[in-house]
Amino acid sequence: MKYIQLFIEKLYFLVLDMAPWLLLGFFIAGLLHVAFPQGKISALLGKSNLKSVVRAALIGIPLPLCSCGVIPTGVSIHRNGASKGAAISFLISTPQTGVDSIMVTYSLLGLPFAIVRPIVALVTGVFGGVMTNRIEGPAPEAVSEETLVTESTKKLKNPVLEIFRYAFVEFLEDIAKWLVIGLFVAALIAVFVPDDFFATYIKNDFLGMLIILVASIPIYVCATSSVPIAAVLMMKGISPGAALVFLMAGPATNAATISVIGNSMGRKTLFTYLGTLIAGALLSGLFIDFFLPAEWFTTMSSHMAEGHEHGLLPFWLQLSSGIAITLFLVNIFLRKLIKRLKRNRKNKTEVYTMGDFKIRVSGMTCNHCKMTVENNLKKIEGIKTIHADPDTGLVVFEGDHVDLKLVQETVEGLGYKYGGEAN
Repeated sequence: MKYIQLFIEKLYFLVLDMAPWLLLGFFIAGLLHVAFPQGKISALLGKSNLKSVVRAALIGIPLPLCSCGVIPTGVSIHRNGASKGAAISFLISTPQTGVDSIMVTYSLLGLPFAIVRPIVALVTGVFGGVMTNRIEGPAPEAVSEETLVTESTKKLKNPVLEIFRYAFVEFLEDIAKWLVIGLFVAALIAVFVPDDFFATYIKNDFLGMLIILVASIPIYVCATSSVPIAAVLMMKGISPGAALVFLMAGPATNAATISVIGNSMGRKTLFTYLGTLIAGALLSGLFIDFFLPAEWFTTMSSHMAEGHEHGLLPFWLQLSSGIAITLFLVNIFLRKLIKRLKRNRKNKTEVYTMGDFKIRVSGMTCNHCKMTVENNLKKIEGIKTIHADPDTGLVVFEGDHVDLKLVQETVEGLGYKYGGEAN
């Protein structure tokens, strides 16, 4: 009972610390979504030069995309004519940051960490992109834009409503599960890992970085949910540099990302991507630990341990924001539950006509994936209507004389796995 009470207390203060910055970050994410649709982004990244690589990193840093969303986006902009260097720069810099995660980094890890994090993302992204262009050579000619478009650039009827819809429905729906998991893991670490664990058992800071790096590369953790985990790990004794290694490698790498980049862009590009991230994470971590003042990098350890007000923001704002973010999350999970119940009911009664096709597509994990698949497949001649469901991995479309081979090529060209027709 004691541990349950302590867990709830740690979780409560974590939510209070993060909530105001999450709300602000989500709102800015909505603004970016409306101001910079994917079609505009792709048009800026077409040449194998330094300017395109730098643009890709600068565009990617504020975008609120984690690995699940950045994979199809990066692959798609490459297929649309962006150089491999620009695509890799985008793939490295984007998942490490995002306006929401930068805000949360500021609230839990302090201003220096919030400044260092995007700078490291920019440097590693540009370096990885430049190295990729040197190794791979000039960008190939763009393939047909008719079959490879990631987002519509049409004018929105109500931009204000779209900002809030994207921020607090679509985007939050994409990261809700991982955000909750990150908070729970952070609270569990705070409760069950002794405060002197790393100081006692892993006394060498560089060894701690290597352990964190090896653990981070294959797993998935989004940029925002990685922050509370990193903060609690610092409270338990890891160095600020090791925490930065986790913040870089956790969001930017996972088994799916490695597989897709290898299949879509080749092994040389994959090795450049991984080499840049590994070297960049370790060098950045060592730079923080040995060249920057230790007092710059503080966490909320005393706040979590003692359970008092953080002081950065008034308590009423933290509490009201905490209630708001909780209600938004409850809404997301209720929407998913209702959607699942409707789908189960529909599957029992729906009969597909001869003009309908149902295929399996693996790798869709969010609304961005859904939109990417739908917008690209509906450009194929013969397809009239289309609906992709990330939860089931099913894509249903209506059409006449549809070339399923082209469907497969389009799906796999975006980095997803084509599973054939579904029964």
